[in-house]
This record gives sequence, structure tokens and C-alpha cells, in this order.
Amino acid sequence: MRAPTVLAVGFALTILVGALVLMLPVSAADGQITPFLDALFTAASASCVTGLVTVSTAVHWSVFGKCVILLLIQIGGLGFMSVAAIASFVLRRTITLHERMVMSAGLNLSDGGGIVRLTRRVLFGTFIIEGTGAVLLSCRFVPHYGFPKGITMGVFHAVSAFCNAGFDLMGTPDDPFQSLIGWAEDPLVNITVMALIVLGGLGFFVWSDVWDKHSFRRLSLHTKIVLTATAGLLLFGFGWTLLFEWSNPATLGAFDTPHKLLAAAFESVTLRTAGFNTIDLGALTGPSQAVSCLLMFIGGSPGSTAGGIKTVTAAVLVLTAISAFCGRTTVSAFGRTIAPRSIMNAVTLLMAGGVLCLVGACAIAGIEDAPFHQCLFEAVSAFGTVGVSMGLTPTLAAASRVILIVMMYMGRVGVLTLGVAVFMRRREPPRLKYPDADVFIG
Repeated sequence: MRAPTVLAVGFALTILVGALVLMLPVSAADGQITPFLDALFTAASASCVTGLVTVSTAVHWSVFGKCVILLLIQIGGLGFMSVAAIASFVLRRTITLHERMVMSAGLNLSDGGGIVRLTRRVLFGTFIIEGTGAVLLSCRFVPHYGFPKGITMGVFHAVSAFCNAGFDLMGTPDDPFQSLIGWAEDPLVNITVMALIVLGGLGFFVWSDVWDKHSFRRLSLHTKIVLTATAGLLLFGFGWTLLFEWSNPATLGAFDTPHKLLAAAFESVTLRTAGFNTIDLGALTGPSQAVSCLLMFIGGSPGSTAGGIKTVTAAVLVLTAISAFCGRTTVSAFGRTIAPRSIMNAVTLLMAGGVLCLVGACAIAGIEDAPFHQCLFEAVSAFGTVGVSMGLTPTLAAASRVILIVMMYMGRVGVLTLGVAVFMRRREPPRLKYPDADVFIG
């Protein structure tokens, strides 16, 4: 079985097993069996590190159920093959060549060279970063919730933030879906969560490259593009949110200037990958909703815990457009020419992702009595494995929930990976190469 097929099947099985466990009475706070579709939706959202929910994570699930969700988030964030590697390391079992190739595919690497070393770094770095985040968040949560619950809240939200999942335990019976709105003016919580989200969304290869090279000039082209695109998108989202929400009394307008800046920065970070929110997203202005969809569609970086078409894809598309405007026949960045295959993949991701989001939104709009822009927002949030919502997801009909489950799955596994798993039977060189010919464009 080829690596893409293993990844696609592995994630599907993880979701199914998670759903069956969450259905058990022990997983629910009221001791009742959870309906299969709610359990499946939650398992898919956790495994695909999305954060969309149909029932309140804090209110509906028992301690056992929350632990299952946390485990699914960790498996989904690291990739099930990376988690399986932990057992191999503990048991001192040799990782086979096929397992190395599957792990490479899961981390978006072109080959299996050095994958075991990279996986060790990923696992070690993940637990160090999540542990640090848990300590910092616990410093704020323990005084508020008490010692046992405060520690639990710190650990859960640190893992959820780093894995870009967006699940939270802040809900109450009176307000089950409040996310981090109650902590909107707390700098420690906001900055810690933002740092965890960004680190998780950069990609594991980027960590390793930065750790080895230390200098921006010596970094690989991939890492340079990731860092530049990430910084650009964060600044763009921050500025756009300030511009269109500054005077909106339902969002930033309710804060003083320092907290407006903090909330705008938080939304710029979380809208690309995570799913937390500190303001009411349903009250965003039209321009902010449009840019939110764009940021969610782009998502994080390749080989990270995030979804979407990825930052490198967006950067390659922009660079391709610039080259076309300038009359160049090649696409280059930082003194390197980008391979035609990479450009082809970028265009494929844009088209496939765009069509998937549009079809999903239209299907939901045809089922639900809801404005199209809300349906599009939820669909893009699912595909980008972001998890923010305008409040529509908990009220969706069964068919619409199934659509979002499929979109979350495709967004996490990747449309290219699924395409290869389904359509490519055997890689072989083309037997014919046809003559070049120009066609009229534009």
C-alpha cells in the first residue's frame, strides 16, 4: 500500500475508532449514549485538528470523553505515524523503509532521508513547547479555576493551540460556545495561545531547518518562503481587522486601544489555522468576513498541524502571477528557480480547494435556511481545518454535518494526497512527449 493511501486510510480509521469510543456512555457527562453523528463529527474535528463542534466540548463530554478528544487532537496534530513512532522508539524496534516513507508523506517531505532524526526532533520539540505553554496558561487558569481544574485547562488548551485544533473547555450550560471571549483582555493567555498557534502552523521541517542553520541566508528556499509568507499574512490580517473593525461596537469597538491591538492580532493568528476567538465572529463586517475566508482558505504551512492550501502554495501562486506580469518565463524566489512541478501542484491545490469549498457551501446553503455567506464561512473553516464558526454548525442538519466532516477530512489529509491515493496506480515516465503549442490566455 502506497504512503498516500496509508495516510488516507489511517486518518479515516482514527476518526472511526474515535467516534465509536465517544459514543460510549462513559464519554458523556450525563452517562448517555451520544448519537453517532455527533460523535463522528467531534472525532473528525479533533483528528483533523479543526475545532468545529455540534455539542459543547466543556458541557457535553465527561472527563474521559475530553481525554479521548485530547488524544485525537494530539494524534491529528502530529500525524498517526509520528505517534506510532513513539512506540517504536520505546520498544527499540527498527522502523522499516515503508514506515519511513509513510512518515515522510505525513510530514510533506519528498523522501525518507533523515526522517527518524526529524521525527525525534518533532516529538521532543512538541512536548517541550506544549509543556511550556501549559505552564504559562496554568499560571493564569489556576488562580481562576483552582489547582486541579486550572492545570487541566492549561494542558488542554496548550495542546489544542499548538495542534491548531481550536477546541476549548470554556463553555457553560448558559453559554456553551464562548471560546476565549472571556479572556480577550488577558495578555498572557492571548500571547501564549498565539505563540503556540504560530509555532504549530510553521511546519516541522521549518523548525529543524532553523535549528540547524541559525541564519536566514543559509535556510532552505522552503523555510524562507514559509517564514516570509507567514509574517506577511499575519501583518495583512492584523491591519485589515483593525481597519474594518476598529469602530465596530460588536467586535473591537468595545475595547480600549491596547486591547483592540491585542484582539486584532489574535484574530489574525487564529483565523488562519486555529479556531479560537476572542470576539464575536458573527458580528464581523462584510470585508472582514471576506478576508477571514481568504485567510482560512490559505491556512498554515506544509508539514504542520494546520490545513488549507498552505502558505507556500499561496506564495508560489503570487510569485507566478508577478513573473507573468513581468514577462518572465520562470518563477524564482530568493535566488532559486521554483520547479514547474511545484507550480503545477500549487495551481491544482487552488482549483481543487476552491471548487471543494464552493460546492460544499452551495450544498449546505441548499439544505439549510441560512445566508450563503454563513454557509461559505463554515465550509471554508472546515476545509482549512480552522474551526471558527459564525454559530451555524451546531444547528446544521445531518446532511450538512456530513458535508463538513468530508471537508475537514479532505482539508487535513490534503486533496493532493487523496488524489494520488485514489487515482495514481503506478508512477511511470510518460511514453510520449507532444510538441509545445501556445494557446491564447486572457
